[in-house]
Amino acid sequence: MALNSLTKLLLDRAWLLCDGATGTNYFSLGLQSGEAPELWNVTHPSRVSGLHEAFVDAGADIILTNSFGGSSYRLKLHQADDRVAELNRAAAAIAKGVAERAGRPVVVAGSIGPTGEILKPVGLLDVSDAELAFKEQAIALAAGGADVLWLETMSSTEEMRAAALAAAHTGLPVVATMTFDTNGSTMMGVSPQQLVELYRELVPGLVAFGANCGIGAADLVGALMAMRDQVTQSEILVAKGNCGIPQFVDGDIHYSGTPQLMSEYARLSRDIGVRIIGGCCGTTPEHLAAMNEALIDHVPRTPPEIDDVIERLGPVTLGTRAYCEGVAPVAVSRFRRRRRKTH
Repeated sequence: MALNSLTKLLLDRAWLLCDGATGTNYFSLGLQSGEAPELWNVTHPSRVSGLHEAFVDAGADIILTNSFGGSSYRLKLHQADDRVAELNRAAAAIAKGVAERAGRPVVVAGSIGPTGEILKPVGLLDVSDAELAFKEQAIALAAGGADVLWLETMSSTEEMRAAALAAAHTGLPVVATMTFDTNGSTMMGVSPQQLVELYRELVPGLVAFGANCGIGAADLVGALMAMRDQVTQSEILVAKGNCGIPQFVDGDIHYSGTPQLMSEYARLSRDIGVRIIGGCCGTTPEHLAAMNEALIDHVPRTPPEIDDVIERLGPVTLGTRAYCEGVAPVAVSRFRRRRRKTH
């Protein structure tokens, strides 16, 4: 069986650099609040390709297509739910063109984000309907030239499963990342340790898995540390953390992470064995270039403890600390409440 382009790179390289943010960088290029970035694939393709090119110039080995919100459920908010095939195919084709001009191997990852709906049994959306929506998107990304499909920022196992089954229709390899944004777990209460086995069970064609987005770089590294002990030597971990913490400045959202902080985040990720490292919200080409430079010169150190991560990247949630220390967050919370009552 022929190796896919991502697996080929992983055989040759100890680590790969994934790109940074899409939406937050588009805002600096003129995207308006409430506007669908996916529409830019046909209205402003040069801006889309320009950001891809900036990330490739910064060292990215993997670029994600501008299709995070490309399902019919998301596009319906912009009266574009009948344009799923067009917009996703264009997203992949733009990225593919940039990759082919790069002069070195660059993997095009077809980004598939959540529907924005809550799936049954908690919500109203039927799993089969979600799968159909993801299938339409996945097939279009494959047709446009995506090398792999990248399922990202999911919170529920039901939605991840629906997206994974849809991706399987394309025959493309799959990377899967969920987001830990609720006291160290996903919004639906899945812990990092639980997620490792769930990825294996839920995602056909899985080549790499991990975490993206979330609260900040420190919590994301903590989540990967909690996963690490569950992972076999042959499994590939992915870290794609936010660039620090979002802050409101003069009515706009800015992320607190500096190139220096993101460089240390990249080094810490390598120290715990992560092999695909990128940035999520707020991560610019400048941040990514600093991360690339830091990784090129880095010799992995002894895997850190959570206190080392806090010292270098900033605070983490109580839940993240608990998972890293092998204690259930609820148990830790109760223990600390009892201690406070005795003083």
